[in-house]
Amino acid sequence: MTELKKIDPGTSSISDDPVIIPVEAYISADYARQEARKLWRRVWQVACREEEIPEIGDFYTYDIAEESIIIARVGPGAADIAAYHNVCPHRGRRLTSGCGKTKRFFCRYHGWQWNLDGRNHKVVDREDWGGVLSEEFLRLPQVKLARWAGFVFVNLDPNSEPLESFLGNVPYWLDPFEIGKMRYKWRQWLHFPCNWKVALEAFIEGYHVGTSHPQILRWSDGHTWSRAEGLHSCFGNAARMTKIWGEQAELTFPPRSGRDARQEITAFMENMNETVGLGTLTTQTFIDAARKLKDVLPENVSGADASKTMMELARQMDAARGVEWPTIDPVHYAQSGTDWHIFPNTIFLHGMTYLLGYRARPHGIDPDSCIFEVYALERFPEGQEPKPENLHQPDISKESWQLVLCQDFQNMPEVQKGMKSSAFRGCVPSPLQEKPVINFHHNLAEFMGSGEPQPFPKTII
Repeated sequence: MTELKKIDPGTSSISDDPVIIPVEAYISADYARQEARKLWRRVWQVACREEEIPEIGDFYTYDIAEESIIIARVGPGAADIAAYHNVCPHRGRRLTSGCGKTKRFFCRYHGWQWNLDGRNHKVVDREDWGGVLSEEFLRLPQVKLARWAGFVFVNLDPNSEPLESFLGNVPYWLDPFEIGKMRYKWRQWLHFPCNWKVALEAFIEGYHVGTSHPQILRWSDGHTWSRAEGLHSCFGNAARMTKIWGEQAELTFPPRSGRDARQEITAFMENMNETVGLGTLTTQTFIDAARKLKDVLPENVSGADASKTMMELARQMDAARGVEWPTIDPVHYAQSGTDWHIFPNTIFLHGMTYLLGYRARPHGIDPDSCIFEVYALERFPEGQEPKPENLHQPDISKESWQLVLCQDFQNMPEVQKGMKSSAFRGCVPSPLQEKPVINFHHNLAEFMGSGEPQPFPKTII
């Protein structure tokens, strides 16, 4: 069995001591107001994907807390993207909402206009100001922008660290998956009656899986590992190694003796598609490849050999339809985990040719409401990429959100309400399986600073 290499010794870590996280971070209106200024105006955050603004004049409006930002394609080059504060310098009206295409930005209040490069094009009756309106004053204020893995990041702090240093080890682990070559498969969102951190934290730990998603226990005992990566974190489980790279695991697939590995792998892939029901975390190619195992392998094949054969079949089938796979070392694949939290509010569940993504952000500065977005990325043959709309799906039903997300969604409002109980003393995450939650609050507290309500985890006595 191949020996797993050690994690990069430069990876940061936090204590494994149990902690308690004060509840103010989730329910305090004052904390939410402070968060708008101390976190969202200072941190790198995903605004959109490059594919959402492919042509000159395409724009996307990103709203966060009390701020609004225009991201626009301003030229033909891949890097010709700019970000501006979405505010008219005359009387403060916002210039855009949603997404669209334009030759100029236009204020619908008094008719002022700007070119795509942010220079003012027109001020109605400009002479009324007697020449004091300088070009510098009239220019749309720019927002710091950077790109990674097909995503456009913005930072409202002009003095912030570069995105590269902010991301830390994340590119090391995820760049091999070539996320930038994936495209949207589907997208949807809703307003949710909970704090954005309650929504986020439901998806950055695997401790809840055994209870909230019992249908998955057929394939895993539900126990996960987790680790901190500076500002960011990830978790995974032996199931990834067992089911996808059987020879890398201490167990062999399937874990139960007397089972036909070919049937088990096929059932697992079909279960991911049907029971999870998100049209991601697997692809039709993987399902088709698994179904071929019974035709090319004997009944007594080992789990490791069946897994390797399925992966090779899937690779060949994808190549035949014009989808090339990245080359990823199996050990790296296993150690990259199954779920990444990119601080502060983005989550990736990544695979060889697909990704399931989440983003949670405050709805204004209301501590009891958030905007929750879910999307699937996938690699497609060139020219066959879909262009799905970002659907608003306020109805929480299996038809709109599928089984696994409905199971998660039933927890969030009840958590938000329960945290307001006079008997609730604060969150006590598992120091092993919920380390991403603890790491998140350590880093959030650094942004919030001292002298304000902050969730510095405290050791339980």
